[in-house]
Amino acid sequence: MTRFLQGAAAVAAAVLLSAVAFAAEPPAVGAAAPEFKLQDQTGKWHALSDYKGKWVVLYFYPKDNTPGCTTQACEFRDNIFAYRDLGAVVLGVSVDDVASHKSFAEEHGLPFPILADSDKKTATDYGTLKEYLGVAMMARRDTFIIDPQGRIAKHYHDVKPAGHSEIVLADLKQLAAKAAPAKTS
Repeated sequence: MTRFLQGAAAVAAAVLLSAVAFAAEPPAVGAAAPEFKLQDQTGKWHALSDYKGKWVVLYFYPKDNTPGCTTQACEFRDNIFAYRDLGAVVLGVSVDDVASHKSFAEEHGLPFPILADSDKKTATDYGTLKEYLGVAMMARRDTFIIDPQGRIAKHYHDVKPAGHSEIVLADLKQLAAKAAPAKTS
């Protein structure tokens, strides 16, 4: 019995330590955005460096085809032309795999890449990995606006899905306007 309790205590300690390892801090506003290389719903690879010179809206979400995640993705979908008019790209990220993302994107007509972070490295690097229901490690619902130089311009922590895309779009318009070179007469 003692050996069983020692083993159980060791397992509990390992789980606690691994949870602490996932509790990384998100990159600060002004810091370089962590690089990533992930596959989208079609199997195409995307790296942050592919988007140098563009505004990037990188949004993390917990799980494909869940109510909040679907609301959030569909609102980004519905505003995609406004984002494109600003020269911005939208990239969704969760720890689901490529096949799950393919089904999710097709079912909801998502016109932007949904990136599969199956090894959870990108969610860890961005400080969004969170334990849900005491067992599953998923991305917390965080969004980052990354400027054309690859720096974090804005971070939204643990957002509510409904209306979030409109908030991000409004902030992106302000950030892009401030970053635009002044016109001389």
